[in-house]
Amino acid sequence: MSHKRYSRRDEPLHSKDLSVCHRVLDHIRNEQGIEASSDESDRIASIIIGFYRQGVRDEKQLHTLIDVARGFAHRS
Repeated sequence: MSHKRYSRRDEPLHSKDLSVCHRVLDHIRNEQGIEASSDESDRIASIIIGFYRQGVRDEKQLHTLIDVARGFAHRS
């Protein structure tokens, strides 16, 4: 019998998880003037989900990490 190990990163995101990610994405898009249908928006969403799956759950921290990943200094 095969015993596969699954991590939190393998679990599906639930509506609460997606709400957090979506709020961060919306805030960044509004702040930076990024169109929702743009490739940049898709890239940011992917990065947010990646950080979230790695255990970053705090919206402010996610925003800071995205700013760093995009080469922006975070504004307090």
